Amino acid sequence: MREILKTFEQELARAKDLFRADISSLRTGRASPALLEDLEIERYDAKTPLKHIASISAPDARSLVIQPWDKGALEAIGKAIENSSLHIAPIADGDHIRLTLPQLTEERRKDLLKILGAKTEETRVRARRARDDAWKEIQQSEKNKTISEDEKFRVKDELQKKMDGFNTELEEVRKKKEKEIVEV
Repeated sequence: MREILKTFEQELARAKDLFRADISSLRTGRASPALLEDLEIERYDAKTPLKHIASISAPDARSLVIQPWDKGALEAIGKAIENSSLHIAPIADGDHIRLTLPQLTEERRKDLLKILGAKTEETRVRARRARDDAWKEIQQSEKNKTISEDEKFRVKDELQKKMDGFNTELEEVRKKKEKEIVEV
């Protein structure tokens, strides 16, 4: 039973990490290097995440500065940003690229909140699926007479407690991101 619970906890942790990574790329009212970190750059006939070939900083709330380690990558980075879904025009400024983020419109904020809600629900579904898988294993263990019926229900209660804790944490992360998106 410990192994089933441990696997379930690992699945919840993985779901939470994926959720945080997913929502970090959602644009808020403030500039964040996470917006660009995973942008794929075509370099030497291979696609490489921007975070692997350049440093990304946010000197103020509305701008990002990208400083590639190889100055020859400036053009490829500029093209990748232009072709991305960010709709931001890169400005080559000597040995770095500067991006100025426009204010988010009310409509765009609403769209981002919908996306956040969808990603939250995806994560909840993933967690419920993991709980259901663990519950099936527990039921099978009882059928195989490796655990008692009392043990089965005790472990079921433990699963639910872990699930409730996960949902609470997920909701806190969602509210924090929602606040960032709505903040002007």
